[in-house]
Amino acid sequence: MAAKYDMLFLLVWRALRLRLQRVSVVFAALMVGATIVTALSAVWFDINTKMSEELRTFGANFYIGPGHGSGMPQEALQTILDQAPDGLVYGSSPWLYGMARTELEKVVMVGVWFESLQKLVPYWQVTGDWINVSFDDRNAMVGVKLAERLNVKPGDVITLVDHNARKKLVVKGIVESGDATDNMLIVSLDVAQAWLRQPGNISHGLLSVSNDVGQVERYAQRLQQQFPDLEVRPVRKVSASEGQVLDKIKGLMGLVSLVILALSSLCVNTTLMAIVSERSREFALQKALGSRNADIIRQMLLETGIIALAAVAAGWVLGYLLAQLLGLTVFNATISLRLPVLPITLILSLLVAALAAIVPVRRAVSVEPAKVLKGE
Repeated sequence: MAAKYDMLFLLVWRALRLRLQRVSVVFAALMVGATIVTALSAVWFDINTKMSEELRTFGANFYIGPGHGSGMPQEALQTILDQAPDGLVYGSSPWLYGMARTELEKVVMVGVWFESLQKLVPYWQVTGDWINVSFDDRNAMVGVKLAERLNVKPGDVITLVDHNARKKLVVKGIVESGDATDNMLIVSLDVAQAWLRQPGNISHGLLSVSNDVGQVERYAQRLQQQFPDLEVRPVRKVSASEGQVLDKIKGLMGLVSLVILALSSLCVNTTLMAIVSERSREFALQKALGSRNADIIRQMLLETGIIALAAVAAGWVLGYLLAQLLGLTVFNATISLRLPVLPITLILSLLVAALAAIVPVRRAVSVEPAKVLKGE
């Protein structure tokens, strides 16, 4: 038995060594397939997180507001935030709207948590500086259209007037958001509550919730059951866009992988057919010397398997490098190589190699020693 296997490995080694050019074609085809599968699988498993981070630039994707009326207790929003699972809420802020008077005209005032604002509205274009602390009662940010009407720029002072009360606010930054905020005066929530005489009240809350596995809808349903007096809903234009984009990208990656694997299989099949044609006399001689069809099948599959395993090993390395290139190009971040990527690449590559070898193996088995050795 040992001699039989020694002869098998000798024949396999000889076949791989003497037909190096054709073997390299099979290796290259399988390696390309393994590289693409590794890269796209790595991106597939990481894309939810990366796309969730990328789509945060669209703004908040979760709304919590009063079920009835125009306001709600700030304590209700704080309770929701305190009970939120770790890592679910990326950023949050209450918003309180009201009318205030400056020395020149009435303006819409909005109170926020400044320290969370950049996470919720990263698309704002700010001339000057952001305000980074929520308790800042000396500075404000001004919408670009309101700043034009009031003729103010960063560093200027806006004075709020309410009968005999006056409050000076330094303009820290001019905000261009492309929405109604361009006409608003943005102050800290404490300042807005005090000036509008609404202590402990807010108009609504906005959250940026992680949605890498579709948590937004489930979280909204759970909160609505817990707080029936509130209106809790995803911001559809953001959360829906996230799901649609992810589905389309994943579908495209799956299609590309299937096409590449099909082309790899076709290339391997063609090359193996050529190898079998060249080795027909070799197979005929083996049969004449007593080899069975099972021996020929074992030999062909072993040769193809060795090439496939070498191609998978190279594909893992090249695929990881390609995944990093894709990550840096598309998301400006590296891609994590998750553990399932390796067995997926191995199984698919071996499956492609096995399917491609079916017809060549059948042809090798069907060789008739008498005809081939006679030269027919």
